[in-house]
Order: sequence, then structure tokens, then C-alpha cells
Amino acid sequence: MAKHWLWAAASLALSLIATGAQAAPDLNTANAQLTALLDKNYPALDALYRDLHQNPELGLQEVRTAGILAQQLRKAGFAVTEKVGGTGVVGVLKNGEGPTILIRADMDALPMEEKTGLAWASKARATYEGKDVPVMHGCGHDTHVAYLVGVAQALSAMRDSWSGTVVLIGQPAEEILKGAKAMLDDGLLTRFPKPDYGFAAHVLNGPTGTVGIKAGTAFSASDSYSIIFHGRGGHGSMPSMALDPIPIAARFVTDVQTVISREKDPAAFGVLTIGAINAGSAPNIIPDSAEVKVNIRSLTPEVRQLLRSGAERSAKAAAMMGNAPEPTITYLTGTASLVNDESMAANGFATLKPVFGDRLLFAPASAAPVSASEDYSEFVDAGIPSLYFAIGGYDPAMLADLKAKGQPVPTNHSPFFAPKAEPVIRNAVAAIVLSVIGGVRPDAK
Repeated sequence: MAKHWLWAAASLALSLIATGAQAAPDLNTANAQLTALLDKNYPALDALYRDLHQNPELGLQEVRTAGILAQQLRKAGFAVTEKVGGTGVVGVLKNGEGPTILIRADMDALPMEEKTGLAWASKARATYEGKDVPVMHGCGHDTHVAYLVGVAQALSAMRDSWSGTVVLIGQPAEEILKGAKAMLDDGLLTRFPKPDYGFAAHVLNGPTGTVGIKAGTAFSASDSYSIIFHGRGGHGSMPSMALDPIPIAARFVTDVQTVISREKDPAAFGVLTIGAINAGSAPNIIPDSAEVKVNIRSLTPEVRQLLRSGAERSAKAAAMMGNAPEPTITYLTGTASLVNDESMAANGFATLKPVFGDRLLFAPASAAPVSASEDYSEFVDAGIPSLYFAIGGYDPAMLADLKAKGQPVPTNHSPFFAPKAEPVIRNAVAAIVLSVIGGVRPDAK
């Protein structure tokens, strides 16, 4: 996530407004009211962020986080339902006639050790895939939960400025790409008012103060597999008496990359990563199996299918070349590309530009998306046209200093990822609340 569309210049401002994007309403009064409200509420939001940062929880284990969020939403006047899709939270606020609007924040953390040096750094541990591991909010979801509370407080206090129904979602398990689907499978769109459209936001490692809008595809699709190559165990000194699965796995690791280099169009985005290889227990023992974990990223359905079928074909071919049984291929998790509604992107830019000025960045559908993935795509694919904002999280002076030193900026999922919470939370709240008040919505079809 180091360099991508968010940090490009907003060069299309005048052309967007001139070519039919909806006229931007005057939000000055609403923005002044919102700023005063955030000034009053921010100390509590910051305390919430720091508490969540010190007490992160992994996907589908977010019991404490969900409980705190539910309490805060109830305090803001929302009707709250807990344990939706496992640990998900849904808060509903009805405010007269009007559209139903989904607003979502993810809650889970990552199985990694924090190295930020923050005074409120995490020392938490949890069980992940049967192992005791350190846990860190290395993707910024602690700021997301805080901004969702800020949105709830603002929409409740500013009911005279908007009408309709808002459905706030505290979603579990985004990092493992399971939480959105779990909530949908648990009746999110039937048990609660069905949203007409939605909003979400994510902190990234760009300059604080900036808010990014990307028309069209904003994040890639992701697919993860476990591939187990089967052999026959034996003594390390007698390989002919065994069937060694490790060379077979090694052959797959190298051969599968030709799907990228020789089958995929060079101009099309696609990444195939071998994230883990697990086999054996001792130098002199040939194991009876070897597991390879594969992750695939793509933007189009065509490339997605090519890489998925290519990985499966390469695995079976490697096993056949080794005279081994067919491998066991298990699909672990995945999600489609996250596609922003293009009319909402244009309308959002036109509406928010007078408030954010040059801090509001826009990228057209033709610009390269972020290569990471986001399971908010499940809500979009379920029929909820949406606008997903990117929020800058790093002090511009710090970014300039790192650039001058030739050092990389810590990305999401880095143990050093430490965005500045206050501008992230304030700007996410402002972008979403002012979009609701300003009537940012998809064009009628």
C-alpha cells in the first residue's frame, strides 16, 4: 500500500463538476456544527482508540470490542443487535422518511508483534491457528471503530440536518475475509432495514488531512488456498523407499509462477504469493505430506479465473511429475474486487470538495487500484452501491523526512504501522457524515 492512487493529485476537480456531477450543497453550517461536536467528543474518542489499540482482538474473537461498540451505539440512541454473524454489531437509527444508508467499520486485529514504540502499544496475545501469538492493530481498525462511534454521535446529534435510516455495522473478521459474508449469511439484509447505498473508510499510509475517492475498482480480489502434496514417509537415507513430497512442493512453487509470467497478459494486474510452506519434522525423516499456502490477487474476473485455474493445474501437474497422488486443494477464503459506484464517487467529490478543498483527492476509474483486498466488496456484491473512502494517516513532515532518508513508509500490516489517530478519526467522520447530510448517493438508473 506504499504508493497508489490516493496520493495522486486531484487533477479532475473542475472537469468533474463541469461534466454533470451533482451540484455541491452548501455544507458550511453542517461542517461548523460537526467540527464543534468533534471538538467536544474527541477526547473520549481518542481514549476509546487507545483502549482498543492496547486490547486488540483477532477475527471472530472481537467479543470485548463488540461489547464496547454496542454500548457506545446505544448511548448515541441506536437500536443495537449484537452477535450478528458471530461477533458483529448492528445499530439502527430511524429519522423520518428517506433512504436507508449502510455505514460500516471493521473491528479485528492481526496476529503480529507490535514494534511502534507507542506508549499505548499492544502486549496482547491470543490463539491463532492453534498457536499462541502476539496481536496488534496493524491495519488501523482501532481508528475505524472510533470513527464509527464518532459518526453515530454526530448523526444522532444532527438529526435536523438529514432524514432517513442509518444502519451502522461493526464488522468482524475483515482480515481473514470472512466477517462481511458471515453477517450477510446471518440475515443482515432481511433482519434489518435493507440499505439503498453505503459508506466505509480505511486509514492508509498517506498524508494526514487527505481524503481519497477512487471511482470504479478500488481494491483487488483475493483468493487463498491450502495445497497438500501427498507422499510416503521414510528414512532420509533411503529416498527410493519413500515418496518425498517436498521436491514436489518445491516444483510447484517455481512452476506456478509461469502462470503469471507466461499466461497472464503482462498489462493486467495479478499477483501469486506463496505465503507458507509446512513439511517435515527432522533432517533425516522424509515426511508423508507437504502443505503450501497460496494467495492470489487480481482485479478482473478473467484474471481471477486464470490464476485460480492455473494454480490448481500447476499443483496437479507437479504431483503427477512426482508420481504422487493428486494433491488436496482446499479453498480457504476470498473476496471479489471492491468496486466503488462511479456516480457516488463523482457526486461525493462534487459535494465534499467545497469543504475539504485540495485535501480531497480523486482518482478516475482508469487509475490503478490498491493491490490489497477488502471484504466490504461482499456488501457491494449483495446489491449495496457504495463509496469507500481512503483516509491519510501519516504526518506530512514525517513522510518528507522518510523520503529524504530513503526509508520506506510503514504500510498497513507493518509492525511499525502507527497512523496519527486524531486526523484519521476526524476526517473519516467528516467525510461520511457530510456525505449523508449532503445527499451523496448513486444516480438513479
